[in-house]
Amino acid sequence: MQDATPHSSPLGPLPTTLPPEHPRVRTGGTAVLLVNLGTPDGTDYWSMRRYLKEFLSDRRVIETPRVLWWPILNGVILTRRPSKSGELYKSVWNKELDESPLRTLTRSQSEQLAARLRFMQPAVHVDWAMRYGTPSISSRLQALKDSGFDRILLAPLYPQYCAATTATVQDKAFQSLMAMRWQPALRTLPPYYDNPAYIAALAGSVRTHLAAMSWQPEVVLASFHGIPQSYFDKGDPYHCHCMKTTRLLREALGWDKERLRTTFQSRFGPAAWLQPYTDKTLEALGQQGVKRIAVLTPGFAADCLETLEEIAVQGEEQFHAAGGRDYTAIPCLNDSPGGIAMLEALLKQELSGWAN
Repeated sequence: MQDATPHSSPLGPLPTTLPPEHPRVRTGGTAVLLVNLGTPDGTDYWSMRRYLKEFLSDRRVIETPRVLWWPILNGVILTRRPSKSGELYKSVWNKELDESPLRTLTRSQSEQLAARLRFMQPAVHVDWAMRYGTPSISSRLQALKDSGFDRILLAPLYPQYCAATTATVQDKAFQSLMAMRWQPALRTLPPYYDNPAYIAALAGSVRTHLAAMSWQPEVVLASFHGIPQSYFDKGDPYHCHCMKTTRLLREALGWDKERLRTTFQSRFGPAAWLQPYTDKTLEALGQQGVKRIAVLTPGFAADCLETLEEIAVQGEEQFHAAGGRDYTAIPCLNDSPGGIAMLEALLKQELSGWAN
């Protein structure tokens, strides 16, 4: 890298090689920017409102025409939902660090990957951002560019591609580049729903969790975040990616279709979403006499409100109310050794030619 005037940087001070009158320039570094969905900065009403407004204003997330959606969003949802969502977040909040579990885990993933990728040649810096909330994608891309990282691998932490997740991260990154006079080279991490390293990590996680239990589930649900059926009808590949992940995981575990099933959670509003629904499946299985169930959430790279509260808490309550007895929620890969090793393998593959 070259630098007109040495200053602090993740790579440390560098020698001056440009003329004194030249604008400050730093170049030649390679970085990874991990991106997860997002998190409110707090559980209070206004923090939740800011977060929900940014999230639910995204045209990739809500495709309803603005003339219909804006009155609903600003007149009803942003008046009532922040308080309700804040209470749910309080139940899973990391009180020690005063932040959401998703922020804690994404930071840990970044730090552990940074420790591993610094041994590449040249060393690779790792940073992280959130699509909604802070730190923002634009702020971290600008900070990386200002620090001399002109080769950046953007890594949306979504195994299965969806326009409402992967695409909106890339949209935001490209919009940020549009404001830069000197843009960095940008690569994007492809969806990894069928990558052998990802499937192996999932299988290892399931085996480890079940081996530590005193009972074994009759049925295991692979619960993915849902999307409206209309998005799938328009050509979104998300459903196909989810189904393939479950099939490959089933094969890796040596299970049949009855033992490991795909469901979809977190539906919102009156429209039809991808089915079968996780909550309805839990109720039906309990009513059918199934007594022992495990649920994993392969579409989430890190535990968050949708896994820690919706699946681990609400899911268990729904299953018990329907007659079920034993219930367990299998944690996401998070910052576990297997999860970090998997992400390291994916990143190194995409960094080929930039670092070795």
